[in-house]
Amino acid sequence: MNPWDERYGVDGFAYGTEPNDFLREVAPRLKKGRVLSLGEGEGRNAVFLAGQGFDVTGVDGSRVGLEKARRLAAERGVRLETVQADLADFTITPGAWDAIVSIWCHLPRAVRAAVHAQVVKGLAPGGAFVLEAYRPKQLEYKTGGPPSVDLLPTLEELKQELSGLDFEIGRELDRDVREGRYHGGLSAVVQVLAVRRG
Repeated sequence: MNPWDERYGVDGFAYGTEPNDFLREVAPRLKKGRVLSLGEGEGRNAVFLAGQGFDVTGVDGSRVGLEKARRLAAERGVRLETVQADLADFTITPGAWDAIVSIWCHLPRAVRAAVHAQVVKGLAPGGAFVLEAYRPKQLEYKTGGPPSVDLLPTLEELKQELSGLDFEIGRELDRDVREGRYHGGLSAVVQVLAVRRG
């Protein structure tokens, strides 16, 4: 069984139904249009963006998570397209997206680098990539996220992987994260808002 199906199979929402704080902060800076949300899970971020007038597609490997995402979208009265796929095998259509979002989408370093190369090509001119992830220092806090440094990017790694984008925000910080039952407390994060020019 997919471990994420197991996590999302419990009652309620594992990470709540409210959007990520950083995504909420930068959403007004995104160009209205087509948004691809990577590792969308139970839909809280995609549904938020759909409610802001974006045309959102959420991709995740968990069938259970995406079922909950569709239910949440229906409850909120918004349209959400979902695709069940392993991001290691998923193709991001070049030039198709006005924004791509990656919130707590922790992938092995090699897979992440390949996905981020596709992200750069997948954005339309003027399109933006939004990411928040735990960084390696998070292993000290143990307040959420995976227990493997291979899954935790640094800002420097992200700048290399996203070469070709202009970073409007690129920062490492410690902040209080309160999202459902699995993210709670002081956390070491990296945040990115990067734009494809021309």
